[in-house]
Amino acid sequence: MISAYQARCTARVDAALEKLFVAPREELTRIYAAMRYSVVNGGKRVRPLLAYAACEALGGEAERADGAACAVELIHAYSLVHDDLPAMDDDALRRGQPTTHIAYDEACAILAGDGLQALAFEVIGNAQLNPQDAQTRLDMLMILTRAAGSAGMVGGQAIDLESVGRRIDQTALETMHRHKTGALIEASVQLGALASGRATAEALQALRRYAEAVGLAFQVQDDILDVESDTATLGKTQGKDQAHDKPTYPALLGLDEAKAYALALRDQALAALEGFGDSAEPLRALARYIVERRN
Repeated sequence: MISAYQARCTARVDAALEKLFVAPREELTRIYAAMRYSVVNGGKRVRPLLAYAACEALGGEAERADGAACAVELIHAYSLVHDDLPAMDDDALRRGQPTTHIAYDEACAILAGDGLQALAFEVIGNAQLNPQDAQTRLDMLMILTRAAGSAGMVGGQAIDLESVGRRIDQTALETMHRHKTGALIEASVQLGALASGRATAEALQALRRYAEAVGLAFQVQDDILDVESDTATLGKTQGKDQAHDKPTYPALLGLDEAKAYALALRDQALAALEGFGDSAEPLRALARYIVERRN
């Protein structure tokens, strides 16, 4: 089920994203090309999938979530561009392709990331690209701003950089990953729910519990794959966490315990959806996929 859903939603968001990378003038061709390169060169599209699935779980039409899906993927792509830079993780491979600063250059990569971040907020605020009422667009903008900024993803990255070579406990590790990875995943679900036009306070609370669990499960599985998988399968350099002495769940808990924790988080996510009907089946399938994926 998830493969067909992933293909349908990926085609939908990719078509919407493609329209955003038309340079408004010739002098901007290279920066727009670098931005496009950073987004359309593969990827699992987990965050757009979650946005669409949350919207549909509440009875909304998929097209209502196009803006949300584009925005979260743009933020995610910008974060990867900057994360791969020599000053951060210094990676030369992403999604099986040269990273943006390798394919272009460091200065262009920094600007491409900046451009993608700004474009995400433009998409959410644009009534044509995100056809919600003005208050809903403002609410969505605030959610995305908090998730992407220093109290969310950026803050998590800062904690990550400061944790290299240090021994931290599980509480500190979860704080880091709930910010670095979980914040944008949680925002993806929230934005999709709001895009449906049918979100109640009760539904939003249940979806928040779901998103918190899958957001952390995603990172635990990422840590597991960095140990078990290989560079060709991952599309990025395998084993870098251990090489850089980064704190991870397998390093802290052991590999078997990390796997058990990922499954427990999956079960928490599924339990949060008990009050939803068949319309939430894509969300359930995504929770399973997140801990079963191999890249």
